[in-house]
Amino acid sequence: MKLLSFIFLLLVTTLCPAVEIGSPAPDCDLKEFNSGNPVQLAKPGKVLYVDFWASWCGPCEQSMPFLEQINTELKAKNFEVIAINLDETKEDAEQFLQNHKINFTVAVNPDNQCPNNYGVLAMPSSYIIDRQGKIRFIQLGFHTEEKAELRAKIEKLLAE
Repeated sequence: MKLLSFIFLLLVTTLCPAVEIGSPAPDCDLKEFNSGNPVQLAKPGKVLYVDFWASWCGPCEQSMPFLEQINTELKAKNFEVIAINLDETKEDAEQFLQNHKINFTVAVNPDNQCPNNYGVLAMPSSYIIDRQGKIRFIQLGFHTEEKAELRAKIEKLLAE
């Protein structure tokens, strides 16, 4: 299954151009992981951190505590994390989420077009979207030494 996920991502990256900084953030058909309720990426007035992740991704496991921390600390300033799971099976994601207690929105993309729309190139791939709905920063992968820089980028957008 992990091999199929990797092949899917490889196909996505070769067939789809990546979005660019300054372009409008693509919207996607997203459903909340547990409830199935619709999740919108168009949230005028909010700064969003849209994170594509999978249970088999080691750096994704490292990023989750950071995402939980910044979501908790900055949500009162109109900041929100939306993590889009790309696992093949819900069970794989459920197991991961049982091990990582998070309170931000976790979504799935039933038609699997969201990675195409964003041109996901790595795991995790993260897109920081400003209050006007434009992509301002793209983060491929996750390294703990980049946490301060990511937070500074988010806080800069919150101050605008």
